[in-house]
Amino acid sequence: MKIANDALVDLPAPSNISVWWNFGSLLGLCLAAQILTGLFLAMHYTSDIATAFSSVMHICRDVNYGWLIRNMHANGAS
Repeated sequence: MKIANDALVDLPAPSNISVWWNFGSLLGLCLAAQILTGLFLAMHYTSDIATAFSSVMHICRDVNYGWLIRNMHANGAS
């Protein structure tokens, strides 16, 4: 029990690490996920007015886990 207390509760960390440190780390991970999913989506997207919707449907139906990548990108932006 003392080992768990020393490792988790009484963690020897600097005093300037606070909630904002964790929040900034989370924002950095969200930004990295946005950039990666945006790059993967841009590989399959067509911006032509006649085929834009078809390319989105192609991403959701034909690309492996394209629906997941699209939803991660959309939810990460909000």
